[in-house]
Amino acid sequence: MSIILFLIILLVLIVAHEFGHFIAAKKAGVRVDEFAIGFPPKIFSWVRGETKYSINLLPFGGFVKIFGEDPDDESLTGADRARSLTSQPRWIQAWVVLAGVLFNFVLAWILFSFGFLIGMPTPVDGAPKGAKFENVALTITQVLKDSPADKVGLKVGDKIVEIGTANETPNSTPLTPESERSSYLTPEPVRKFIETHGDQKLAIIYKEAGTSDGVVKAALLMPISGIVKDKPAIGVSFEMIGVAKLPIYLAVWEGGKQTIFVTELTVKGLYGLVKKAVVGEADIKSLTGPVGIVGLVGTASSFGFSYLISFVALISVNLAVLNFLPFPALDGGRAFFILIESVIRRPIPPKFLNIVNALGFIFLIGLMLVVTYHDILRLIY
Repeated sequence: MSIILFLIILLVLIVAHEFGHFIAAKKAGVRVDEFAIGFPPKIFSWVRGETKYSINLLPFGGFVKIFGEDPDDESLTGADRARSLTSQPRWIQAWVVLAGVLFNFVLAWILFSFGFLIGMPTPVDGAPKGAKFENVALTITQVLKDSPADKVGLKVGDKIVEIGTANETPNSTPLTPESERSSYLTPEPVRKFIETHGDQKLAIIYKEAGTSDGVVKAALLMPISGIVKDKPAIGVSFEMIGVAKLPIYLAVWEGGKQTIFVTELTVKGLYGLVKKAVVGEADIKSLTGPVGIVGLVGTASSFGFSYLISFVALISVNLAVLNFLPFPALDGGRAFFILIESVIRRPIPPKFLNIVNALGFIFLIGLMLVVTYHDILRLIY
């Protein structure tokens, strides 16, 4: 099921990206030869105007063929060269090349906005104004590897129902009266409870992430010191999280803000990775490829539809930022060459452009294969 979801998500993300190129080229009067969903072999196709539209068998995204995108003799000297991309003013070329990036940002904005409209899991402390909350609960947001919490199977998204010492059997004897329990189960009191009972085995009653029924589980664990300074801890971070719903006008506003926020985080993360790569400190094992994303899709979908929407929006932003990089074969690389042509006031030889883009594409495929290899190793071990 995770693989099917991944293919659907990949299809949506890439088709949205290619549609950006498609609509920008059409509006600019550039000839578009084909717009395809999926990759060949072809299932069926039709022609409308000058463009062939096709539905293909392999659901790994899609593509658009823009006349002159990869310069050849026909687009440079043929009868229809005036409608070639390379014959357009350079600002139009840049707009067509970068429109796919813009559409991925727009897609993320739409998804975040829709998430806030139907209900987005949001920390209560950081809730946007006008939000109405449902199902607020003390939720685990981080689990440290090899910590007591990790060893007993607690995971991100699990909701803590009760906590007490093991001999109190909190499943039947709550720490506080029923009327006060919800106010007690907030981050600071729970953190202090763990610290003051560091010499006792604790019992945690919780609901697993993604479950909507009333089934709860119990975990017995012993706090240890050294995880958070010298105080006893179980190795988790938690926040009060609920499902925040917004009216449509606020949902659109907050969706835009969330898109900008995620973009900033992505750029900072990418900058840090490139910086480490320059000095030889980058760890390629930390990158996630298609195989790893399949697992993340499954996890996000198990948490609920809103989590899945947020995850797809996050990938869309990442795809946009990566494509904006000035690297050959990427949209940013093509735009960078257009910028160079604007500075030197003459076109770069088409043969050189095609070779550089081909080499860039080969490098990216090689990088993806290496990342996928490490993804598979993580699954095995």
